[in-house]
Amino acid sequence: MNNILVFPMVLPLITGVILIFLRPFIKLQRWVTFGVMAVNTGISLYILQKIQKDGILRLDFGGWEPPFGILFVGDSFSLLLVLTASIVTAIILLYAFHSLDAAREKMYFYPLVNFLVAGVIGSFLTGDLFNLFVFFEVMLLSSYALVSLGGSKMQLKHGIIYMTINVVSSWMFLIAIAYLYGTVGTLNLAHISQRIAESGQTPILTVISILFLIVFSLKAGLVLYQWLPGSYSAPPAVIGALFGALLTKVGIYALYRMFTLVFYHEPAITHTLIGIMAGVTLIGGSIGAIAYNDIRRVITYNVVIAVGFILVGLAVLTPAAVEGAVIYLVHDIIIKALLFLTGGTMIYLTGTARIENMSGLIRNYPMLGWIFFITMLSLAGVPPLSGFLGKVLVGQGAAETGSYLLLALAFLSSLAVLYSLLRIFLNAFWGETIISEEDEIPLKKGRLVPLVVFTLGTIALGLGVESIAVYASDAANVLLNPDIYIDAVMNDN
Repeated sequence: MNNILVFPMVLPLITGVILIFLRPFIKLQRWVTFGVMAVNTGISLYILQKIQKDGILRLDFGGWEPPFGILFVGDSFSLLLVLTASIVTAIILLYAFHSLDAAREKMYFYPLVNFLVAGVIGSFLTGDLFNLFVFFEVMLLSSYALVSLGGSKMQLKHGIIYMTINVVSSWMFLIAIAYLYGTVGTLNLAHISQRIAESGQTPILTVISILFLIVFSLKAGLVLYQWLPGSYSAPPAVIGALFGALLTKVGIYALYRMFTLVFYHEPAITHTLIGIMAGVTLIGGSIGAIAYNDIRRVITYNVVIAVGFILVGLAVLTPAAVEGAVIYLVHDIIIKALLFLTGGTMIYLTGTARIENMSGLIRNYPMLGWIFFITMLSLAGVPPLSGFLGKVLVGQGAAETGSYLLLALAFLSSLAVLYSLLRIFLNAFWGETIISEEDEIPLKKGRLVPLVVFTLGTIALGLGVESIAVYASDAANVLLNPDIYIDAVMNDN
């Protein structure tokens, strides 16, 4: 019965291959891809419920039991992210149907989205380190094509930077894997954890852990985020939304998994370093969000701020902080997709990305204005929206451990988020409108409906947060007690 665990990854992978041969049939590609994400949503929800009933699920490929074979492992943490990624991708696709030009759609956009999602979901589910690398590469190869899809000068410029950074980080990833395998003799995550627990985290293992920290920090945008603002703002809004919602989250997931399951024995070194990096990221992201007048840059620096905030939970490593980080991670996938799509819609309607060149949009597009307002409040953590509880719990964890500097930086970053987006709201939506009735571009339902759905999602998640808190609490329990994960993987089914 555990075979169902492979379906969320296999379905988009197979669909992507099939759609390559259906290039002329754009409408068919659209709805097949949307249908796969809808099916993935149902399957992921079923698996998540099954985990609550039966515990962590394990799927051994080819009947090879751990630590010898390839395996998938499903716990509340991974399945929450699989479920959220499937839902968010489906809604983004609805926006893509009405916003992406036909030329880009014919450049294998839908196969690439399927491959991207397959890589993301595979990264969440894999139970061994080498296949984490493989799924990272599936995701990245798709993103290389998507970031340059259409071939504009800005896309190609930032696409080259993005590819170069990720090729270097992937090379470092392979080196880290090789050194770790040479030290412990296995790549199964649970088995690695067992071996390190038996021998202790020696100095060489601590050095290897720092190498993994650098690799995943490059992927997540933790401190090493200089490539991110350009790469995420260059492609069309719908592709930026996919990147902002999903890509950094895979790096964050890998950091949480590695530094709670494998490298948790020397927190004075590893987790202190993560805390310092999270603090620097919060500072740098806040400065960037405030400094720019380009909506795309403000949005991308808000991605950086969220990365720093979520990693505060890992640095603090208390039950409250980790649970809050998991809740905030789910919230951030939803709200970042909404922010990118809302910003892209504003640029589409005005023909500019500069804040100072926009004014009075709420008179022409009142619904869009209030959607942006709710997005801003949710990102700032204003109750009862979805960003509130996660921020409170992470702050509570920081206070419990006496990490007052991180607590202060997290609080100040929330003010930076609020200020950066309030500046857009006041400049772009209030004042005299710059768009006459003759020049007003209709905001069609195809663009507006996905924004409304995401907005209702952040409201519903905030008001009904107890529905996700059960899964987040279970996820935090597994992350903070690695023996639970190890027993589920290494013991016979």
